[in-house]
Amino acid sequence: MYPVYYESAPRRDFISVMVSKEPPEPPSKRRQSCRRVWNRLSRLQRTIICAILVVGAMSGLYIANGLMNELPDDKDTLSQRHNVFPNDNVVHVMDQRHPDKDTKANQRLHDNDDKDGEDQKLHFEQVNEEKKTKGQSQVGADAGVDVQVQVPNMEDGVGPQNAQQKAVVEAFKHAWKGYKQYAWGHDELKPISKAASDWFGLGLTIIDSLDTMWIMGLMEEFEEARRWVEKDLVLKKNVDVNLFETTIRVLGGLLSAFHLSNDGLFLEKARELGDRLMPCFNSPSKIPYSDVNLDTGKAHPPRWGPDSTTSEVTSIQLEFRELSHQTGNDKYKNAVDEVMGHIQSLPKENGLIPIFVNARSGQFRAGATITVGARGDSYYEYLLKQWLQTGKTEDKLRDEYVTAIEGMQKNLVKSTAANGLKFIGELVRGSFSPKMDHLVCFLPGTLAIGHHNGLDASHLELAKELAKTCYQMYADMPTGLSPEIAYFNINNPGKPDIEVKNADTHNLLRPETVESLFYLYRLTGDKQYRDWGWKIFQAFEKYTKVQGGGYSSIGSVKDTKNPRFRDKMESFFLGETLKYLFLLFSDDPTLLSLDKYVFNTEAHPLPIWRP
Repeated sequence: MYPVYYESAPRRDFISVMVSKEPPEPPSKRRQSCRRVWNRLSRLQRTIICAILVVGAMSGLYIANGLMNELPDDKDTLSQRHNVFPNDNVVHVMDQRHPDKDTKANQRLHDNDDKDGEDQKLHFEQVNEEKKTKGQSQVGADAGVDVQVQVPNMEDGVGPQNAQQKAVVEAFKHAWKGYKQYAWGHDELKPISKAASDWFGLGLTIIDSLDTMWIMGLMEEFEEARRWVEKDLVLKKNVDVNLFETTIRVLGGLLSAFHLSNDGLFLEKARELGDRLMPCFNSPSKIPYSDVNLDTGKAHPPRWGPDSTTSEVTSIQLEFRELSHQTGNDKYKNAVDEVMGHIQSLPKENGLIPIFVNARSGQFRAGATITVGARGDSYYEYLLKQWLQTGKTEDKLRDEYVTAIEGMQKNLVKSTAANGLKFIGELVRGSFSPKMDHLVCFLPGTLAIGHHNGLDASHLELAKELAKTCYQMYADMPTGLSPEIAYFNINNPGKPDIEVKNADTHNLLRPETVESLFYLYRLTGDKQYRDWGWKIFQAFEKYTKVQGGGYSSIGSVKDTKNPRFRDKMESFFLGETLKYLFLLFSDDPTLLSLDKYVFNTEAHPLPIWRP
């Protein structure tokens, strides 16, 4: 029992107060009395008084802080709208919540200034009172990864700024109208039969179109698509998907949408998809299997044969590397880097690769065709673009690309007999074939961006020559649209430069030529490329537009009276073709600056890392 110094009171453990009937003492005496009283208190009583004072002070601070946080400001509104804090690189990603607030497309997309760094990873932490948000993210939760998001400071697309851009936006809206009405949530629209078609059942058209809508300023359509991704995109499903197509369209589309909108939902979905694609890399060699079941994780070669396509297994690197860059989990990057390292170790012909490689043996198929077209194309594209993505730090990739271009110039570049059109042919069992796919028309743009980043001037000259040939593949056809495949006359000056076989007259609404026109106009300022692009767009409008909504691939670019609709609108028409046309007609060279962004092979822009 502790003593108490109040004589008439019973002994209890509580604080007592002395009340005096005498007149008040002078202040000095009162202070002295207070000290005397304090000294007369027990140790327990002093402890209780101190605890009460500390708790009271902390409670006051907490209440005051809460009142301050109730005051709204513009930063809170923007943060809740995009789940992002625009002046920071850290994002608290919300768990499947996104306030539906109207936003005006009144700001241009500008550079991702000072936003990339190798050391920045995705970290989910409680933000301070100035930058509140709600919910908990599941990104990285399955692996127990502590992640830190590093995002560019992007704003809403400004929308069309001139008549040509407005026409392209109207074309997109017409395509979207048909898709929304007849194929919503499915992979692609069948515009003639007004029905849907599914390949993987992942809403390819929606995800391929996300960044296009953002860039065009179609924010209402973007929000609508965003809600579908949040509520209806199910990745755990019993379906076999192609690793390459799913990576470039869906993984690339989600990552691009994340970077443009700063909305963490897209990164969550990208991480989950990346995990479900990873079993493809569990092969006896370093070469991934071509297909995987998203539910069971069972991976296998394609149904049609034992080999993977070389361009497919070497055109997934940008996306998987970026996924590692944003989640802080190196497993994605390590997997695709092993693929590239293995391919680089295999023997090649002047840097050129056969189009098939076996996932079990890890070897190229003997005698396989060498082409820059189908099954070979984007291998060369991604050599350059991986070098650019890393801030030009991995010079081995650049050197491989330069060697390959030299190999093309030596073995594949020829000129027509009549007008000297330069084109890229193929090596079939070692013999030259004057066949060129429309797919090859990506190469002028790649050559131009390579020259822009310091490669030899001959690359730009070849780019201009090839772009002229690619445009001629359109201009020489009665419909003004290019065939899927063309053969070039290299022997007889009296015959036309371009010949199209009956089996190759179809047009699939492909983007490669307008892609290269965009790069060349952006980098040279030559308005000729815009003029060519406008004529191509008008031909699409005239011969592929379907009344009521949508555009259709056609069966014959030679028949103006009956082009024969094929009843299919590829997702890449919205994701690539119309996007590149919109960018081609832009008057703003900072709109997705080529010094800040690298486009994947499905036209999804990803930020260039700063070394």
